[in-house]
Amino acid sequence: MNETKNFALLQDLWANLNTVEFYCLAGALLVILGISWWLAYRLRRDSGYAHGTEGGNALLAFGAGSLNRIAFPLIALVLVATLRWTLEYLQVGHLALLSVALLLLVSWVLVRIFVYTLRGVFPYGNFLKSFERFTSFAIWIGMVLEMTGLADPIIAGLEQVSFKVGKQEFDLWMLLQGAVTVCITLLAALWIATLLERRLMAVREIDANLREVLVRIAKALLSVIALLLSLSLIGIDVTALSVFSGALAVGLGMGLQRIASNYVSGFIILLDRSIRLGSLITLDSSTTGTVTRITTRYTVLQTLSGTEVLIPNEYLVGNTVRNLSFSDKRLRVATTVGVAYDTDVEKAIKLMVEIAQAHPRVLADPKPGVALTEFADSAILLELGFWVGDPELGTGGVRSDINREILRVFRKEGIAIPFPQREVRVLPNT
Repeated sequence: MNETKNFALLQDLWANLNTVEFYCLAGALLVILGISWWLAYRLRRDSGYAHGTEGGNALLAFGAGSLNRIAFPLIALVLVATLRWTLEYLQVGHLALLSVALLLLVSWVLVRIFVYTLRGVFPYGNFLKSFERFTSFAIWIGMVLEMTGLADPIIAGLEQVSFKVGKQEFDLWMLLQGAVTVCITLLAALWIATLLERRLMAVREIDANLREVLVRIAKALLSVIALLLSLSLIGIDVTALSVFSGALAVGLGMGLQRIASNYVSGFIILLDRSIRLGSLITLDSSTTGTVTRITTRYTVLQTLSGTEVLIPNEYLVGNTVRNLSFSDKRLRVATTVGVAYDTDVEKAIKLMVEIAQAHPRVLADPKPGVALTEFADSAILLELGFWVGDPELGTGGVRSDINREILRVFRKEGIAIPFPQREVRVLPNT
């Protein structure tokens, strides 16, 4: 807009305060805002987003969802732009109020789009909140500079500060444009990758590990394409990245070796399917749990006590890991009971099998069984073995339930569970 140069827009706005056109346009703006609010409310209500509740297809959560959130300023922007274009076509003057309203609405829409896209791509936290505030502040500052006509002299000043890197000449304005362009294109790429991730994760016919691999490849490819495209848009020769690639290779060979190893190990784990999401694995005597997440650098293991353990992917590839659900989730659990030597062993075995079969978590196939394992000093040792199909729930609870029931039934049936006894003889002094 040429009329925004050198404070002309604000001067025209001030000059139009006492004109009939100003108050007519102000009334038209109020009507447009009212219509926009009503249409946005209807859109939110009809699509299931009214009153802060989100319904509809989850795959469109920050597609249609974010569109609903920016509906009010976007509809108002379209209506105001249409009104301004119509009045310009009819050669009606004194449109400074509409120009200011357009700048405000454009900034509002950009802030809403950027904020909700960020929240859809990145996990919400303190860093994201700070970045949102910085981005919103930058957009509104840009609008003020454009409105006051200060944008052009600032841009000219930034263009005066230039330097060369090899054969490529840069200036501060180009670097600023490049940073903004790279951020926008990368954000758009990650937004598309997140939509693709949601769609892939909803396809249950594909193996979970394969879905993770496809999502990672998609994010990497889209990020690289976005970076190269953004650099080309601002006029930077992408062949100059060969120098950066060499430096990156040196960095990987030195300080980033472990990070690269973990990244590659993550892909190996996902591709060979040795460990999957939901696998029950054991690292040592004190670390057993279910795999809940496999990231670029580490794998998240939720132990049976609820604690989350972060394990570097390199460790899982280079060390022995017991996967309790690799090919079969069924797990054998055993408990040992000692009975007195005068006990009817066959009766005790029958009772122990019946107790195991009655437990809801014990599988019927393979059947529970009892083995006489040892003639100990004070008791005959009987080992009850049974199988469970949900080891991720732990084995301590089912073992405790069965032991308690064995104790109760044995006491009722008069079966003694002896304890070690020692006979001490006191010899007289000789």
